[in-house]
Amino acid sequence: MEPTSRPNNPPIAQVVTELRDLVVAYFKQETLVPLRQLRRYVLFGALGSILCGFGVLFLSMAGLRALQTETGSTFQGNWSWVPYGIVVFALAIGGAVALRVASGPRSKKDRR
Repeated sequence: MEPTSRPNNPPIAQVVTELRDLVVAYFKQETLVPLRQLRRYVLFGALGSILCGFGVLFLSMAGLRALQTETGSTFQGNWSWVPYGIVVFALAIGGAVALRVASGPRSKKDRR
């Protein structure tokens, strides 16, 4: 009988080095690259939300100023708080609508 030929096994150091390189490459491919791609979307989302926040702030201040100046003497004296209440109420309604839209569409099954 002829002895079976065994393939040449690489040294342990080479196997460990190849394994480490493989794990590092896999880690980069599966975690770092998607995180780098996600970063752009997060930055645009954060910038957009900040700009929307400033827009809502300036619109509410403009509405308050318009209520205070363009209504004449209607909201003076004991009624000076009413423009603030109207603006707060409008912001609450706007926030509720935004939250409702952001929660996504509901299926008929969820409505029951």
